[in-house]
Amino acid sequence: MSLDSTKVISGSFGKCYHDGEWMTNITNVELTAEISKEEIKRAGTRTIGHKVTTITYSGTISGYKVTNTLAKKIAQVTNDSNKSFVTEIIANIDDPDAPEGKTKVRIKGVQFDSIPILGFEAGAIIEEEYPFTASGYEYL
Repeated sequence: MSLDSTKVISGSFGKCYHDGEWMTNITNVELTAEISKEEIKRAGTRTIGHKVTTITYSGTISGYKVTNTLAKKIAQVTNDSNKSFVTEIIANIDDPDAPEGKTKVRIKGVQFDSIPILGFEAGAIIEEEYPFTASGYEYL
């Protein structure tokens, strides 16, 4: 059986939502779970076993700079009297040619790692990257 190329999922049909609004400027979303393991010595063998001990979720959203709204929300952490900005992001892929690959995920407990304050290059469209950690996710 050969690969049906129309079934390959296109990222062009991905969307990112924050506070119920489609973030039309976001062109890339990534979430990864890093699994940490401890080595376990086992009697009677030279082979080391492994025990899962922790999972860390991290990711990035990136895209074109349109406003400072998200950066200002993240920046509230710089005021010692404000709480940290913790939020959720909903991301989905809905390629009409690949319905089996339809995916919608709620990314929970999102905390951003940096604040994109200012950056530009003459003659270039400004893009921003928002790395983050998260407390979990769920498929919707």
